Amino acid sequence: MTNIIKPPFTLETARAKVKAAQDAWNTRDPEKVALAYTIDSQWRNRAQFFVGREAIVAFLKNKWEKEMDYRLMKELWAYTDNRISVRFEYEWRDADTNQWMRTHGNEHWEFDQDGLMKRRDMSANDYTIEESDRKYKVL
Repeated sequence: MTNIIKPPFTLETARAKVKAAQDAWNTRDPEKVALAYTIDSQWRNRAQFFVGREAIVAFLKNKWEKEMDYRLMKELWAYTDNRISVRFEYEWRDADTNQWMRTHGNEHWEFDQDGLMKRRDMSANDYTIEESDRKYKVL
């Protein structure tokens, strides 16, 4: 990988890191997304805890099998030397019920010296929406 944004972060590089993460997640490509994390990255995703890229790939495959037409927006909330916090929202269609959903949440990220995320801590809430109320359309 080239052009990895590394800490210590500035306002400009923190915003670029958030945008890069948003763009990667919107590909819905688990293998590509997982490359932004350390081999032993520690995750908390709601009430799930797991470690490592293989677990990240498995988690994302399951996620995007259920969350169809996924589209994400991330916004920089705060940053320090090697940490970034974001707020996010995304919309998706449930594969089982065809119901549109919106998810709001926060993530706290910690990076190693090479710019790979070594820790991701995520909290979120989901609620139903009508398709006509969507804000983020799949391109």
